Amino acid sequence: MNTALTASNRLISEADYLAGELLANERHEYMNGRIYAMAGASKRHNRIAGNIYRAVMATGSACTAYISDMKVHSDKYHSYYYPDVVVGCDPNETDEYVLEKPCLIVEVTSDSTLRKDYLEKSLAYQAIPSVQVYLIVAQDKVQVDMLTRASDGAWELQQFNDLGAELSLLCPTMILNTKEIYDGMNF
Repeated sequence: MNTALTASNRLISEADYLAGELLANERHEYMNGRIYAMAGASKRHNRIAGNIYRAVMATGSACTAYISDMKVHSDKYHSYYYPDVVVGCDPNETDEYVLEKPCLIVEVTSDSTLRKDYLEKSLAYQAIPSVQVYLIVAQDKVQVDMLTRASDGAWELQQFNDLGAELSLLCPTMILNTKEIYDGMNF
């Protein structure tokens, strides 16, 4: 992506953003016409995301998990984000770079991303009709916040703070243990 474009305050269209991302050397997220370069992730961050990806893929589900480089589109908020792990089950998804109908989204959070993950991204992800579960996973302590869409459309929050906790996911249908999430981590 043109660095002059990323440094300017000029608004760009979604189409220009998507075209630019195909050529970019670094990833950018998009929110209401503005693009934001993404920072690199720590080893802890990558390990946790990898553990979740591995657990989801081991279910043998028809759903597919993607790690870090698959964009998710929130039409209502005119945004594109790169979740740490995202799961899609809709066989009609045709875009090779963007999921429009994800069912599970995971963000591994740190002090620098905490506010964005809990506020901005949470609103955008909850506005995607197909999303059933949004996990926010701390990387510096055992804490997983699970937001699930209830049958009436409301969102419910559960927090898991110990290594024996089990998260019952709706999509894909599976039990995810916090011990699996934090495998290899020392606190």
